[in-house]
Amino acid sequence: MVIKTDELPAAAPADSTREPSSQAGGKGRPGAAELPSVMLLNGDCPESLKREEGTAEPPRENGLDETEPGEETTGQEVIVIQDTGFSVKILAPGIEPFSLQVSPQEMVQEIHQVLMDREDTCHRTCFSLHLDGNMLDHFSELRSVEGLQEGSVLRVVEEPYTVREARIHVRHVRDLLKSLDPSDAFNGVDCNSLSFLSVFTDGDLGDSGKRKKGLEMDPIDCTPPEYILPGSRERPLCPLQPQNRDWKPLQCLKVLTMSGWNPPPGNRKMHGDLMYLFVITAEDRQVSITASTRGFYLNQSTAYHFNPKPASPRFLSHSLVELLNQISPTFKKNFAVLQKKRVQRHPFERIATPFQVYSWTAPQAEHAMDCVRAEDAYTSRLGYEEHIPGQTRDWNEELQTTRELPRKNLPERLLRERAIFKVHSDFTAAATRGAMAVIDGNVMAINPSEETKMQMFIWNNIFFSLGFDVRDHYKDFGGDVAAYVAPTNDLNGVRTYNAVDVEGLYTLGTVVVDYRGYRVTAQSIIPGILERDQEQSVIYGSIDFGKTVVSHPRYLELLERTSRPLKILRHRVLNDHDEEVELCSSVECKGIIGNDGRHYILDLLRTFPPDLNFLPVPGEGLPEECTRAGFPRAHRHKLCCLRQELVDAFVEHRYLLFMKLAALQLMQQKASKLESPTSLENGGLPSPESKPEDPPGPEAGSEEEGSNASGLAKVKELAETIASDDGTDPRSREVIRNACKAVGSISNTAFDVRFNPDIFSPGVRFPESCQEEVRDQKQLLKDAAAFLLSCQIPGLVKDCTDHVVLPMDGATLAEVMRQRGINMRYLGKVLDLVLRSPARDQLDHIYKIGIGELITRSAKHIFKTYLQGVELSGLSAAISHFLNCFLSSYPNPVAHLPADELVSKKRNRRRRNRPPGAADNTAWAVMTPQELWKNICQEAKNYFDFSLECETVDQAVETYGLQKITLLREISLKTGIQILLKEYSFDSRHKPAFTEEDVLNIFPVVKHVNPKASDAFHFFQSGQAKVQQGFLKEGCELINEALNLFNNVYGAMHVEICACLRLLARLHYIMGDYAEALSNQQKAVLMSERVMGIEHPNTIQEYMHLALYCFASSQLSTALNLLYRARYLTLLVFGEDHPEMALLDNNIGLVLHGVMECDLSLRFLENALAVSTKYHGPKSLKVALSHHLVARVYESKAEFRSALQHEKEGYTIYKTQLGEDHEKTKESSEYLKCLTQQAVALQRTMNEIYRNGSSANIPPLKFTAPSMASVLEQLNVINGILFIPLSQKDLENLKAEVARRHQLQEASKNREKAEEPMATEPEPVGAPEDVASQPPAAKDPSSPSFQG
Repeated sequence: MVIKTDELPAAAPADSTREPSSQAGGKGRPGAAELPSVMLLNGDCPESLKREEGTAEPPRENGLDETEPGEETTGQEVIVIQDTGFSVKILAPGIEPFSLQVSPQEMVQEIHQVLMDREDTCHRTCFSLHLDGNMLDHFSELRSVEGLQEGSVLRVVEEPYTVREARIHVRHVRDLLKSLDPSDAFNGVDCNSLSFLSVFTDGDLGDSGKRKKGLEMDPIDCTPPEYILPGSRERPLCPLQPQNRDWKPLQCLKVLTMSGWNPPPGNRKMHGDLMYLFVITAEDRQVSITASTRGFYLNQSTAYHFNPKPASPRFLSHSLVELLNQISPTFKKNFAVLQKKRVQRHPFERIATPFQVYSWTAPQAEHAMDCVRAEDAYTSRLGYEEHIPGQTRDWNEELQTTRELPRKNLPERLLRERAIFKVHSDFTAAATRGAMAVIDGNVMAINPSEETKMQMFIWNNIFFSLGFDVRDHYKDFGGDVAAYVAPTNDLNGVRTYNAVDVEGLYTLGTVVVDYRGYRVTAQSIIPGILERDQEQSVIYGSIDFGKTVVSHPRYLELLERTSRPLKILRHRVLNDHDEEVELCSSVECKGIIGNDGRHYILDLLRTFPPDLNFLPVPGEGLPEECTRAGFPRAHRHKLCCLRQELVDAFVEHRYLLFMKLAALQLMQQKASKLESPTSLENGGLPSPESKPEDPPGPEAGSEEEGSNASGLAKVKELAETIASDDGTDPRSREVIRNACKAVGSISNTAFDVRFNPDIFSPGVRFPESCQEEVRDQKQLLKDAAAFLLSCQIPGLVKDCTDHVVLPMDGATLAEVMRQRGINMRYLGKVLDLVLRSPARDQLDHIYKIGIGELITRSAKHIFKTYLQGVELSGLSAAISHFLNCFLSSYPNPVAHLPADELVSKKRNRRRRNRPPGAADNTAWAVMTPQELWKNICQEAKNYFDFSLECETVDQAVETYGLQKITLLREISLKTGIQILLKEYSFDSRHKPAFTEEDVLNIFPVVKHVNPKASDAFHFFQSGQAKVQQGFLKEGCELINEALNLFNNVYGAMHVEICACLRLLARLHYIMGDYAEALSNQQKAVLMSERVMGIEHPNTIQEYMHLALYCFASSQLSTALNLLYRARYLTLLVFGEDHPEMALLDNNIGLVLHGVMECDLSLRFLENALAVSTKYHGPKSLKVALSHHLVARVYESKAEFRSALQHEKEGYTIYKTQLGEDHEKTKESSEYLKCLTQQAVALQRTMNEIYRNGSSANIPPLKFTAPSMASVLEQLNVINGILFIPLSQKDLENLKAEVARRHQLQEASKNREKAEEPMATEPEPVGAPEDVASQPPAAKDPSSPSFQG
């Protein structure tokens, strides 16, 4: 669907109501709309564009060589950008004319979309627009329309209906009636998802800010619900999805469905009847409606009697809504209210997300009649799907054509990336629907005579296969287990080759869907592959794991281009005739030329080198680091490979080593030569005469991921040292050669580390001549396996100890591990290291999350095979039984089998086409909790090599401090279960926690490729870099720019747009523009809820930021509501004992102190103090700050003794950590004096009372409320905004850093007249937490919030 305009993010602060509409353009058809309407720099002058282009440049070095073009095109882009919008007048029947802002790149179709969404014209779908009596073409751009200019009048002309148009109209009316109904979001259809922000902010923040200013100082009720208070043991589930009052929808109609009299008989067809509808109005009137070519009218049919003659009132209306308005007063009234509400909702609450997000809980909903839904289910929507001419979509053609679009300049690249992203999200949705149909048994197999595991399916031009080992293909690799992991490995390969994006090399659209215990791979179909035999088609690679191997020069040439970014070595192997064959990938990777002449590669499951820790090879010993940790261990399958992030980190590590070795030796030589070398201009690498693949530099290391800056900085210095020898000297060439040899480089003259993915592949043989190379490669693989254990895992644990990363649930922990290249099968090893860590207490949260993840992953493995034995009719009983065994304290839950009288014995035997694996239908019913937990412990030992000390769920909860509700959330998210939103009594020993009525649905878990917006990402990174240098204004412009480009590629909703909005909000806040900060942060929260989930750790973070900006805009009660919501979600997702909770509680405590709720405030602040002390150590600056906050509240309560006690603690910490002369220490000592004076004054007053009794004239005690400004100042400090108290060492580093940046800026000032940095101290802007965090793709809630 084309996004309607007002749903567009106001990417550039849009002055007109719908200036950015073009960004949504043409979402219906790939490539339908032109992009350049991004107001790239909001119409800035050309120089600034050139300058911005320049700034967007640096990060590109790490990227691939594709993006260089685009610099020379500035001129052309500027012209595009100068196209400003203009306004036209719209004349629609029955309403006042209105004007509309449009832009020349928009299509006529987009004006249609706007009209279909506007409150007063939303009921029209079948119309055309006329200019001076000429009809405009739907798909032409406005700039190509003759005579269209500022102030032109466009007429809306009603067109005659066709069956297709009538259906679209009915569907649209149904969508309008359901627009506030959340059932699509709960059911996970049509990319709807939930959002609850408006429940806590009472509508839109922007307006309420103006309304509530005056009222805000009235007393507000700040008492949180009992379960949110610190120390509460209750973890209710219902508040997760509070009832939104808009959801009790106004009933406009009781029923609107297709009539049973459809389709019209021939004689009526010739009168123009298209179809018949049946309606029951809210007043209980039953009517039958004819949709004819001219419009809608009532006919005289009843449920049992067909009479197509018009009924009275004889009213023909072109719009169904107008007809219903005539016959039902309730409809008229309620429909108007409904549309008003619909238009008032924030656009981000209703735009579709690019990929479906499923909710793991849902309230009990009534199942209402819905004709469109019913029809969709049975026509499989192929008839008029997506309004595309022609029947089914040729997915392969669409996926490959979008890749072939030109990409020479920015507008072309945007157009291409948008088309790729759109097709991918459509393909993912279609593949998911198909995979579910396959498992539910609704699709006929293409080989129906084979047994069910071997069957393959084609549906909607997509090929589906099941994750079982068909024809012993994976016999040597682990059978079914290998067949189960191969698709995800293959998907990772596809993802990687897509990211490298080599022209002329094509991959298949691939989606992996886990549903009801089965794994389904969905792939687009290579043209012609179904007609030929596989043996004939494969012209590169091997179809039998390396016995017969073939190669092809064109494939070698294409793959050679991917070998550097993917670190793959070109190598030779022997085929079964002992001939040498050259490959540039693993042997399994097959090359097939389709009938369309394109070069496809498939089966990319071994794109990355094998992980030797999990692949015991007889006769090969591993390095000492590995054997110490108990490796190699045999895994269940032999397809374990290293992650791409690990390969990159390893190469980076080797590159630093190479530089150090070379530089050291060169320095020694220099010392002996003592001559001044001529320095090369650029820090290029040595030896001009070396091979062309010479400048591996940063490229080799940070090709994909970018990397740790400090390492690269050192490397640059070393590179200059090396470069200063111009390489003519044979001794320095010798040095380079030695360094290359030491780090395992494949070239002697430059650093170049690559892996041969076929090493240790069973069945692959290498020629004699390569034995030395093979030996080196084996050593390299062993080193990589050791590197994972000796550097990456300890590095992860260190980052967790230092709270650089703050995972909060299983998903965010997995994310953090994967960013460092650590596979999940190492989870046990990570936990072992956490247990042995000296800072074990500070890692308590990591340990809990890790154990929870280990238990739920083991349970998921068991659940998978458990579900395969269940037939559809027993599904909810089986799932609730499993959950009872897993989580309920009830000792012997009994499974409910489907009622006997429904099980027919005779017919079951004859059903041949059963869904896969429906063997023994009741085996699942005998599972007991003891048996399940025994299996979980066994699985944890076998798979993760970790010994769990628990035999029941209650022991697990007791031993490891877990929460059952958290385990329930984790297992539901991992397996796709949706349960009823209600309070479960897990701990009851008298009845099981779950009944079969509590299991509402089971959703697919989908893995797919995420195409990226590369240009937007470069802008984003440059913006972050600028911000870190203290140039807030330029940073802000660049990030606004990135936001525009992201919107252009992804549409309005995406994880990366969320990161962009968050950073923008933060910048506006630092620059003092609170209103803009609020508006951006509100979008970020809505988007995070919609795209990541309502209780995702990232969403919790967004809620906290929004609360701060609300407080700054003096919306105190809203700020408190948001903080309470964040606290509730944290309790649900993890529990109380998390470092992030300290920050949250400090925030809540400060706001409560601001409204003088001192006792409540103390409960939160003292909890924060306890948590900070545990996780940061009693001597940390965070704890000192915490003590100070508590002291301030005690001061407000006039309890000076307690206040002094806390402030002294804080003072002691400052003194020991920062020294006597640090401003923090001085501040604290001042405050101590002030407290002492107040205490003395109070004591005097008390003594006075004791002496003179009640007659004493004592000044009344003043309880001072803190000023809002002082509370805000403290809030900023704890949220790491504006400045950070630094230790001496940090200050030294910072001075050096500032000096370095100063030099950089001096250098760059000559190139561009940069503005002066803002007047904040140099510290501030390091703080915005996102700046320090990973690329926005990293959905890591852990982006550090540096607190005091």
